[in-house]
Amino acid sequence: MKVSFLKLSVAAALFVTGTTVLAQDQVPLKTDLPKPLFVGTPVPIKVPNLEPARKGKRPDFLVPPGTTNLARGKKVTASDSDPVIGSLDLITDGDKEGDEGSWVELAPGKQWVQIDLEKEADIYAVLVWHFHSQARVYFDVVVQVSDDPKFEKEVTTIFDDTVDTGKDLAYIETYEGKLIDAKGVKGRYVRLYSKGNTTNKMNHYIEVEVWGKPTA
Repeated sequence: MKVSFLKLSVAAALFVTGTTVLAQDQVPLKTDLPKPLFVGTPVPIKVPNLEPARKGKRPDFLVPPGTTNLARGKKVTASDSDPVIGSLDLITDGDKEGDEGSWVELAPGKQWVQIDLEKEADIYAVLVWHFHSQARVYFDVVVQVSDDPKFEKEVTTIFDDTVDTGKDLAYIETYEGKLIDAKGVKGRYVRLYSKGNTTNKMNHYIEVEVWGKPTA
């Protein structure tokens, strides 16, 4: 019994130590942020379930070593294949500035954009910039991951601030973008929904980053 107890104790210690090592092996996600840009007089925003404003910079988000932005330069499709302004390739071109010419505008109503990572990946975070030259909230923001390009099966929702049904809080757009914890979900395609905003009925995207590693 003593030997068995000793073996169990050592195994438990190794498990805890291994878990600690894995946790310590994480590194901060590093991305280049655009310059802060607010244009015009701020308008009070009254939206249900609004995330409180944060003071100071965003805390570090830890990811496994070797994590990269898998979305850079990848193909983007959308429910609105003929954007009102700009082109869909702007969403993954690396330009996050809030100036005109850096963003794409989709039609009113519920719209989505979808990024093909070209192969299945372990996804740890999604960063999205809708529009940050003005303080505004985008409605019904949903982010999903799947291996099905039609998103009809095996769909994982990693963010949902839909009024009344979503589990996440609505948020005010800033130059930092919205960082969404994807918790290592596996998938090839990332789809993002929105339905207008507090300024107008249009849908906008400046940039989307998908941080992860190709699935081994």
